[in-house]
Amino acid sequence: MLDKKTRDYLSSILERAKKASLKFNLNTELKNNLLCKMSKILLANKEYLLKENLKDVAKAKKFKSKSFVDRLRLTEKRIKEMANSLQEIALLKDPVGEVISGWRRPNGLEIRKVRVPIGVIFIIYEARPNVTSDCIGLCLKSSNVSILRGGSLSLNSNRAIFKVLRQVLESFKIKDLFFLIEEPSYEVVNYLLKKGSNFIDLVIPRGGEELIKKVVSLSKIPVIKHYKGVCHIYVDEYADFTKALNILVNAKVQRPSVCNAVETILVHKNIAQDFLPLLYKEFSKFSVEMRGCQETCKILPQIKRATLKDWSTEYLDLIVSVKVVETIEEAIGHINIYGSAHTDSIITQNVDNINKFIRGVHSACVFSNISTRFSDGGQFGLGAEIGISTDKLHARGPMGLEELTTYKWIVWGQGQVRQ
Repeated sequence: MLDKKTRDYLSSILERAKKASLKFNLNTELKNNLLCKMSKILLANKEYLLKENLKDVAKAKKFKSKSFVDRLRLTEKRIKEMANSLQEIALLKDPVGEVISGWRRPNGLEIRKVRVPIGVIFIIYEARPNVTSDCIGLCLKSSNVSILRGGSLSLNSNRAIFKVLRQVLESFKIKDLFFLIEEPSYEVVNYLLKKGSNFIDLVIPRGGEELIKKVVSLSKIPVIKHYKGVCHIYVDEYADFTKALNILVNAKVQRPSVCNAVETILVHKNIAQDFLPLLYKEFSKFSVEMRGCQETCKILPQIKRATLKDWSTEYLDLIVSVKVVETIEEAIGHINIYGSAHTDSIITQNVDNINKFIRGVHSACVFSNISTRFSDGGQFGLGAEIGISTDKLHARGPMGLEELTTYKWIVWGQGQVRQ
């Protein structure tokens, strides 16, 4: 149970955020100027950010997995990527005020469908400090007010990034466009989800499946989310082996701790005998553990047998499950049953099979001949992403500026009345 002081603190944030969202009227030029200055100030405070992040990393190492620590860690490269994202967001078209469509009715009414901000967005996340700057940048450009609540193990990092970026707003005498909740108790999240429905317009949880399910179960506010990333790559019988091996190593090894890393590889039976030993050799260089179906284990008897649970497991580690399939239809069916509707890719030189895969797989992102690691707002040219959605309403896949807007109908008349 939260004490009165904490409840008052949270109530104040909700009221200030709602008030700021109703008066958010910064023009595009000023928003872009703020974003560029935020980019520069992150780089100028690199040493401070790294020092604060080391406090979180040292604590997390004691009882968290390597994948968690990797998501938590800041490096000079990652800080530069954060700064670059803010610059890229500044270069993107401002979605606010865009006319999506419009027409004139026979009675003279001029009708327009126009993009507007969603309002107040509550982002709940765990280990990745870059989410702090990405979300602030995207919400600022899309004229939304953001309330950020990172995990307790990333508090020093998030606080440092927030403090640095807030200096830019303060230099322009701008207040209350983004808030960071530093209270570590989960009761804070519960309270905001239950009591914030009159103030918060959208909730975006980013983290593990357990966190997201909890948020969905408690929230009285609309939630956009994805539960986990069980991403597949299907190696078709018409695949180029060299291309396939490069893609699979990238998808599994480059950063295994993130949601767009491949977790299951499906291989057509006609190439399995030749391809799987090559794949095993490549993965062995990076200590990737392979878990195979019965047919895979006949070809690679040295690997572990996959269980039913493996097909729906998000490992977030150097582990991958492998299944030999009879047909492309079986591959598509497996993905639609065991996948998480996040990202799935086919590797093939057969255009008909590419089209069949794209039509048949019902995920938010469906690729051909590329790594699942490209499922990312920055890689899509969105500047950054505020999250990835596997929902089918409003937003799907990486969410950028357009996904942070809704629309309203504007109608002009000259005194018409309905007959």
